Amino acid sequence: MSKEKDSDDLMIPDGWKPPGPCTKEDNPHGMVSESAFAILFPKYREQYLQECWSVVKKDLKDMGIIAEMDVIEGTLSVKTTRKCYDPYAIIKARDIIKLLARSVPYEQARRLLEDDAACDIIKISGMVSSKARFVKRRTRLIGPDGSTLKAIELLTRCYVTVQGNTVSAIGPYKGLAEVRKITEDCMNNIHPIYNIKTLMIKQELMKNPKLKDANWDKFLPKFKKTHQKKRSKPFKIRKKKDYTPFPPPMPLSKVDKELESGEYFMKQKDRNRKRKAEQIQKSEEISRERQKQNRAKPFIPPVEPEHKRKKVETAPARVDVDSLKEKIKASMKKKKVTKAK
Repeated sequence: MSKEKDSDDLMIPDGWKPPGPCTKEDNPHGMVSESAFAILFPKYREQYLQECWSVVKKDLKDMGIIAEMDVIEGTLSVKTTRKCYDPYAIIKARDIIKLLARSVPYEQARRLLEDDAACDIIKISGMVSSKARFVKRRTRLIGPDGSTLKAIELLTRCYVTVQGNTVSAIGPYKGLAEVRKITEDCMNNIHPIYNIKTLMIKQELMKNPKLKDANWDKFLPKFKKTHQKKRSKPFKIRKKKDYTPFPPPMPLSKVDKELESGEYFMKQKDRNRKRKAEQIQKSEEISRERQKQNRAKPFIPPVEPEHKRKKVETAPARVDVDSLKEKIKASMKKKKVTKAK
């Protein structure tokens, strides 16, 4: 229930537009206190950031924000000045440096300076436990030659990049909600093509003024999950032995066995006599069993052989047509003679 309530709260009502841009007339005295944000950037982004940093500084300076880059520590920082009149400008500047650190080009990141654009950084690393499965689903989101990502961008009107363990998106608020839904579903093993199909149908329905306020459930596709068959249980289930930290007992040696039986303290003659007695006892037992088998032999019925009838292969008889015709003619002649008499 809590998830449904949260999703309802996050829904943007139709026709809603963000308020107009904040001007110097709205806040002529500027900011009272200073706000600052700093973020780390990877080493491979250093060259690109040095190339575009002059443009970043210029754009943020117009809004009364100072931008600094420390190459030694590898940090990007932004802070407000007394000239800053827009209180939300520092949040926009923070999001811009975040996106720049996540391999987003500045041409796209500067869209955040507009009031109708926002950004969303989705962490996808903790959604899948297996690393191999995570890589597969991330490549599924990108698609062959980035075709799936391009389709998402066209339908949501957002710029989307997949870098490492995050997905960065820039665009309108409604588009960002759709991008987050597609990304989370993809990481939960739902292919992005299903959500792309529903978005395409929704856009076509929005064009029709009659169906604009109608229920779209009958038009939208319903995809069922296919469960794989469970692995069949083995015929014999082997029970694991209880774990014991102690090793198994040592087998008894020949001397130990003799000590237990008392042979160790006997003389050699007594030992030989005992062994002979044991051998005689064993031979007597074997002879008794043989006698029993020999006595029971005449009472065992013999195995009767099974007589199988041999199938005689008969060759197909050949019919002589000419001789058959002559026989038929002779019989016909006999019948005529008998009738004439």
